[in-house]
Amino acid sequence: MNYHVNINGIDVDAHYSPEAVEEIFKPLLLRLAKLCSSKGRRLLVMLAAPPGAGKSTLVSFLEYLGKEMKLEYKVQAIGMDGFHRRQEYLTSHTMTVDGREIPMVEVKGCPETFDLEKLRSRIEGVLKGTANTWPSYDRHLHNPVEDAIKIDADILLLEGNYLLLDEPGWNSLSELADYTVSITAAPDILRERLIDRKEKSGNSREKAEQFVDFSDMRNVRLCLEHTKEADLKLTKIY
Repeated sequence: MNYHVNINGIDVDAHYSPEAVEEIFKPLLLRLAKLCSSKGRRLLVMLAAPPGAGKSTLVSFLEYLGKEMKLEYKVQAIGMDGFHRRQEYLTSHTMTVDGREIPMVEVKGCPETFDLEKLRSRIEGVLKGTANTWPSYDRHLHNPVEDAIKIDADILLLEGNYLLLDEPGWNSLSELADYTVSITAAPDILRERLIDRKEKSGNSREKAEQFVDFSDMRNVRLCLEHTKEADLKLTKIY
């Protein structure tokens, strides 16, 4: 099944095989609908995957598929990218990488460049019903867009790199989830996808490769090696 969507300001064309749709995605949505019914409240699903694995596109596709299936419960895709710290913060603060102090913007996308407490607080607010909006992220603006999404669904599909990260601070985040999904993928394929995405954000090929090799691939390895076990584990094959 071909699927076209705009993710964070970038057009994406994806294809999901009939086997994946019928044997994985539809059964997953039916399982989540049953779980939502049994709990009698809003359901939070966390989907974690390395950078470049297509997690934003997948949760968007699952939202679309839920509509096509006419599920009893509304499915909504959201992401953690809206909790990036703002560009002005990242350019004015530093962190130590490989023994040297560098501006945080040079490693944008690593766990330290996200506002974890803000993310946790917003998740809790959405689950309690005290918050009904969610931020998005625009890759052309290089900044979050606050309150861009109205939360109005029964099943929330939250995607992000570090939602299942087994590191201090992050490792308790998944306790807020009712169901978890993780995706693994080959690092060399992820590298090419990340370079392509960086170019589409307005960077030269050379600059894109430098950033991906210095920053993004660290995050890829972190996700592949330090992600907690999920209720459902998928392997991305391109």
